Formats: sequence, C-alpha cells, structure tokens
Amino acid sequence: MSITPEWAQDAPGQTEEIEGIDPETGDGWGDYPLDAVFVRTEQRTVGEVVARIQKNRYILDPDFQRDFVWPNQKQSKLIESCVMRIPLPVFYVAEAPDGRIIVVDGLQRLTTFARFLGNELRLTGLVSGERAGSHELEGKTFDMLPLNLQERVSDTQLTMYILDAKAPERARLDIFERVNSGAQLTRQQMRNALYNGPATQWLKHASEGKPFKTATAGSLDSKAMRDREAINRFCAFSLLGWESYKTGDMDSFLAQGLKRLAELSDEARAELRTNFDAAMTLSFQLFGQHAFRKSLASEYENASRSVINISLFEVSAVILARFAADVEEYSHREITEIIEELVRNDDFARSITYSTNSTQAVKMRFFMLEKALEVFAA
Repeated sequence: MSITPEWAQDAPGQTEEIEGIDPETGDGWGDYPLDAVFVRTEQRTVGEVVARIQKNRYILDPDFQRDFVWPNQKQSKLIESCVMRIPLPVFYVAEAPDGRIIVVDGLQRLTTFARFLGNELRLTGLVSGERAGSHELEGKTFDMLPLNLQERVSDTQLTMYILDAKAPERARLDIFERVNSGAQLTRQQMRNALYNGPATQWLKHASEGKPFKTATAGSLDSKAMRDREAINRFCAFSLLGWESYKTGDMDSFLAQGLKRLAELSDEARAELRTNFDAAMTLSFQLFGQHAFRKSLASEYENASRSVINISLFEVSAVILARFAADVEEYSHREITEIIEELVRNDDFARSITYSTNSTQAVKMRFFMLEKALEVFAA
C-alpha cells in the first residue's frame, strides 16, 4: 500500500510561490558595449525555411513556446495572409554553435508553414456563417492550390533577426527577454531552447519522476519550467562543483551545467539520475511535506508548510545525492537534526535567502552543509 500522502500523489499541478532565488532580470545593457553587434538581419522565403526545417537545420522546441498547436483556423489565417501578401511580423532566432537555427519567437508560425507545405494542414475556418465553405482557399491543402498561389506562399519573405552564436550567455538571454512578442518567458524556457537535446530531455524526465514530484509536492510551476530550473541547478553544481562558481553569473553557470550534462555518456547520465532520485526520496523521508522548505526547522510539530526555497533545494539535493542511495535508516534522525540546525543558523539562513546568486552566498551554504554532513559522504 502506498504511503505517499494525497497532496503528493501524481503532482496535481497546484503551483505556489518560491523563495531563495534571485530575480531573473538582468542588470541592464550597461553590461555590454553599446556598439556591440549581437544581432543581424536576413531575408528568407517560406520555401527556403521549410526546406531547412525538413533537413533538421531549424530547431523547433515545443517545450520552449507553450500551447502549440495553434487552432486550425489561426494557422489557416496565417496562410491566407501570405496569399494576400500581408507583411508578417519578424522572427527572432539564434545561431547554434553547429550552425543550426534555434527558434526563439515564431515557432508556431514556422511550424504552420512546415505543416502546410508538407500537406499536413487543410485550410478551414476562413469564413463563417452562411458564407462558410465559399472561400477560395477553404478546404485546400498546399498541393490543391493552383501553382501561382503555391508560389505566392512559398515565396513569402520572412525577416529573420539572428542572434550570433558568439554573443555572451547573459546577452543572449537579455536580448530574448526584450524581443519576445508572446507570453513572458522565463530564463529556463530560453535555456531549454538554446540547449535543446539530451540535457534538456534529462531535466524533463527527472522533473516528471515520482521521487521529485513527491518531494516537492508538485508545487513548482512546470509551465514556467521552475521545476526544471531547480533540477538544472542540481546538475550544474553536481557536475561543475560549487568551487567553480566564481563570477556570480548564475545564467552562465546553469548553461555550462547543461553543456556538461549533454557531454556525459548515457551511463553517466543514468547514474546522475539515480543519485538525484535517491536524494529526492531521502529528503521526503527526512522531512515529509516540509522537504526543501524553511518550515522543516520549525519547532512546532504541526507547523504550516512554507514555500519551496530553491537555494535550499539546490544545496540539499547536491550534498544528499552523494550518499543518499547508501545511507542507513538509523542515520536519518541525525541527518534531520543537522539540517534543521543549519536552517536555524543565521549565516546559513542568509545564504539561502538574500542575494542567493552571489559567490559569497553560494560558498557559504555549500561549505556549511558539506562540512556538517561530511561524515556521511566519506
């Protein structure tokens, strides 16, 4: 019989606020030279872009821009706009190191073009009421259009703003925030597009795992990828080591973590997942509904559960993962008391609460917890 409480079963998707994480906004353009050229403009036709999509030269990541697919009517209206020669909004893309193009803003439009030219989309909903079905394009696929209209669609000019692959990591994310025309995207959603591949898939699968969902009670917003950002932090500090965090630039550090994760062998990634799941399981065994929350240190048995603290999650997951799979149950009480005492410690509490991305805060929390639990990780 399952002992998982009802609030933790199958992650019902009730998200809550979080703490212990610095705001995502950059420090302004003063970080970069004002005459730095990170973006160039190119004109390409729909046909050219679709041909490259078919050759996997464009990276279309549905995880990055949510809620695709557009309704069929909206896709049809886009194709109708091409036929009517209505200018389209610009597209924002980024250059990957291998020369492929990562779509930042325009995923749904480009996917619509690929579907239509591939005869996967039948145009519908272009007129309504008594005139339904009377539109010249209604019910048509690409191959059903006369040649001149096919050419009008495939020759439609698209304006691409291309972010250079050599732009600094912070600049890439800052630019994406400024230009994105859809719903506000989080930094993790942007990273998910820039580093789409085995690393981002690892984060996705780990976030969907029962150990993580149970330990966090499914309270980290999956649509905003807050869950994957927390796990991204675990990976970065596990693979790179907290000692290598020297600049206070968390964006670059998390990107480096994804790069390192992608470079691992399948076996090494599987081992990291095993250790991560073990840390999640142990955290829940130790603290139940208070795992990764400051309320774990409450002196009251029935204390209310506080929100998840991302810095506490990060440091706890990394350190516990080193021995969680092998720790004996009789040690649980001692580990619990050590972590509870640390969370009550003023220095440790500050390190998971204020300026949490600073090198000082990172060094403080990792050094203190690592030292306190070193006997178990030996």
